[in-house]
Amino acid sequence: MGNEKAQAAHEAGTGGGVGRRALLGAAVLSAGAAAVALPGTARAAERASGGNHSGQGYTALPVPTVIAHRGTSGYRPEHTLGSYQLALDMGAHVIEAGDIVPTKDGRLVCRHEPEIGGTTDVSAHPEFASRKTTKVIDGVSTTGWFTEDFTLAELKTLRAVERIPGNRPHNTLYNGRWEIPTFDEVLAWRAEQSRARGREVWIHVETKHPTYFRKLGLGLEERIAKLLRAHGLHRKNAPVFLQSFEPTSIQRLDKLVDNPLVVLLSSAGSRPADFVENGDPRTVADLITPAGLEEIAGYAQGIGPTLDLIIPKDKSGKLGEPTTLVRDAHAAGLILHPYTMRNENTFLPADFRKGTDPNAYGDAFGAFKTYFATGIDGIFTDNCDTGLLAREDFVNG
Repeated sequence: MGNEKAQAAHEAGTGGGVGRRALLGAAVLSAGAAAVALPGTARAAERASGGNHSGQGYTALPVPTVIAHRGTSGYRPEHTLGSYQLALDMGAHVIEAGDIVPTKDGRLVCRHEPEIGGTTDVSAHPEFASRKTTKVIDGVSTTGWFTEDFTLAELKTLRAVERIPGNRPHNTLYNGRWEIPTFDEVLAWRAEQSRARGREVWIHVETKHPTYFRKLGLGLEERIAKLLRAHGLHRKNAPVFLQSFEPTSIQRLDKLVDNPLVVLLSSAGSRPADFVENGDPRTVADLITPAGLEEIAGYAQGIGPTLDLIIPKDKSGKLGEPTTLVRDAHAAGLILHPYTMRNENTFLPADFRKGTDPNAYGDAFGAFKTYFATGIDGIFTDNCDTGLLAREDFVNG
């Protein structure tokens, strides 16, 4: 999403069959099937070009693109350099290396949410016990510790822990190993890895609760744009997707940088937080109509819908018939990077679960194949090694 395909094939290594799949299954350390003949690539290349290291942009990425959700969060505590590094070593095409939230002193750090009680060891720091509080963010009351109440120096004394230890107890082995990375550190890591590998490393970056933070005087978009410019990553050819659940945040970024932009979409009946704040009555259902998608295409290059908007589930949790969203988005010139595929039964559609243990792995390969068959351009996954194998099976038919 090429001459780019030939280059990637050379980097990934040639060959196929059982031997190659065995290597991927064991370690997935090569760039994997990043460039085998890709159905849909020609179609994708006809859509609006963005940019990457070859000058062809996101349209030169493999289709479907495997995007490492918060790194390898199926195997390491999310949004840590350890999680990002493992995803890159496994061969993920794009790393979601940053849900961006600010500190009290205006620095940008990578956390899934500003509340850090569930993703760091802050509760074990008596010096910060008094910082525990309750806040309402986008209409949701949350109790805990929040990044905007800490300086960067204070946050650097904390260490990351597994967010869902009940589902992924094996990840707790790595609790305390990594600190909270700044966005600046992530961009430096991306540059270092790009030099070491002789190719640009792609990342996805999300603005978290931008309206909420702007009201606190901690606007995200200008700070992100400043750092991207400092690293030379603000141009059309930059390998950095910028995404947000708030369309006005993407519109703001569209005026600040030339990066490929993605509007994230939650459930059909939900309203983006900025719409609620601004009195816009529209819901996500309005945004995914042909007219809504045409509007999004005026300032963004893609959408990131929840997988339920691609294939709804019935009352039993099984997949139903695909919607027209893929077709409609492509007609508007938009790519689709839906979220999120995970291996565990509890996160899979009911028809792909195996056994009764909610935390055991189900038929993730079957689920990946079903979603890939809809024509999506990529997918976010906590298990990028599984996603790469599933993608290889799908591409090789």
